[in-house]
Amino acid sequence: MPVNSMTAKEVAKKVVNKESFFILDVRNEDAFQDWKVEGENVQYLNIPYFDLLDGVEEILPQLPQDKEVLVVCAKEGSSIMVADMLSEEGMTVSYLQGGMKAWSEHLDPVKVGDLKDGGELYQFVRIGKGCLSYMVVSNGEAALIDATRMTEVYMDFAQEIGAKITHVFDTHLHADHISGGRKIAETTNATYWLPPKDAQEVTFDYQPLEEGQDVTIGNTTINIQPLYSPGHTIGSTSFIVDDTYLLSGDILFIDSIGRPDLAGLAEDWVGDLRDTLYTRYKELSDDLIVLPAHFMIMEELNEDGSVSEKLGTLFEKNHGLNIEDETTFREMVTGNLPPQPNAYQEIRETNMGKINPDEEKQREMEIGPNRCAVR
Repeated sequence: MPVNSMTAKEVAKKVVNKESFFILDVRNEDAFQDWKVEGENVQYLNIPYFDLLDGVEEILPQLPQDKEVLVVCAKEGSSIMVADMLSEEGMTVSYLQGGMKAWSEHLDPVKVGDLKDGGELYQFVRIGKGCLSYMVVSNGEAALIDATRMTEVYMDFAQEIGAKITHVFDTHLHADHISGGRKIAETTNATYWLPPKDAQEVTFDYQPLEEGQDVTIGNTTINIQPLYSPGHTIGSTSFIVDDTYLLSGDILFIDSIGRPDLAGLAEDWVGDLRDTLYTRYKELSDDLIVLPAHFMIMEELNEDGSVSEKLGTLFEKNHGLNIEDETTFREMVTGNLPPQPNAYQEIRETNMGKINPDEEKQREMEIGPNRCAVR
């Protein structure tokens, strides 16, 4: 039987469409347990590649005979070899092209909605990493929010829709992934905006993002209103776009809330986090559509693969927004922190401009799941 390759885009489509398929992951058990291709109707078997060097005969009874098997490894090579062995046994089999590195880097643009004055808002879903970034488009100009390091995806998309990137924003200094904001701004000659309280150690020029500013995109002023919302970082800033969308950065997610410890200041910042969520956000309209900078579990995806929910619904259903006692809230947040992101200190230093790792090193630094949330 021939061995087929399956791209990260094709796998992402299967996940979003909730298709049933089977994954044989041949990475080491610790890597598999930490992070894998996830989906509502995905079945798994994890057998390390080194256990299969003598053949695949022993695992054949554990594999389905009625559906295609997708073999996954870190970079691709091991999965091709295992897929070849399974093919020789008569199985229908594919391998993930580029491995988990490709899965980590894949971005899908999804249109979130139209703006009142003829613009559009797009969400870029990095399904393997849980990162979400945004492009606001109006009259041939575009603003980017929380762009990843896969900068060509945004620039190519802007070119496809006939828009020029004029403004680039980061809601905060990211610690779990490397921002592409500064690179895109330099390439396109756009203005790069950062919250000044998060930018005290950066080594480059930026425009300070402060509350009360509006930014004009195209011929129309779209009200991208910064809303100072500390808690995940001291400078975390939210945006209200077109009086309709709340871009919440890493403060509020659909199923969880932001962690306050990635600068080592959990006890100091947990109060800011609560004040932002329970006071400042509470004053906003329940009809605002929350668009976060990350998602944590596949159940947060809508049917079209986007991630969003009305603020009022989150105040009803998100556990992190419904802890009345402040002491209980503090204990929940500081006592329930997940493992910190891989290489998060190096990622912070990269985003400050203090270090400049090559592309392969940047890939290694980012490997792993989203770890920005507290559930």
